[in-house]
Amino acid sequence: MTAAVDIETVDDAAWIEDSFCRHWDGATIVSRGRVHQAADLSGFRAMDAAGALRGLASYAVDGEAFELVTLDSFGEGAGTGTALVSRVLFEAWERGCRRVWLVITNDNTHALRFYQKRGARLVAVYPNALAASRELKPTTPEHGHHGIPIRDEIELEWSL
Repeated sequence: MTAAVDIETVDDAAWIEDSFCRHWDGATIVSRGRVHQAADLSGFRAMDAAGALRGLASYAVDGEAFELVTLDSFGEGAGTGTALVSRVLFEAWERGCRRVWLVITNDNTHALRFYQKRGARLVAVYPNALAASRELKPTTPEHGHHGIPIRDEIELEWSL
């Protein structure tokens, strides 16, 4: 199903920070030992015809590597997440990046299915990585989806 949304570039740091605080337990995200501050990220938002927010993707670029830091879709099954991933992949390609990568935690089986169905490959598992992440962001919960203990990071990527 194709999303009936418009994808817009977001360059409003305060808006991104507010969105992180509402959806991600604060304005800080940790992935692979790197601390991302919401205000330092770029992103895209998906808006429906009525002007309601349907999703948000944030990213960071490091040379030829393009990290998808967060992806939120509000209203499962409408194609918003897929539309945002497509926009992220296109942005990375336009910038000359060679890969797009992301990290999810071991409890996030829904995201693992979602990204693999859209062509991402599982490239690494980092056992017990969340112990170090919690040192950087102590508010990271111990348990996640379905009560699964959050311990490991899983890295996925698309080669461009």
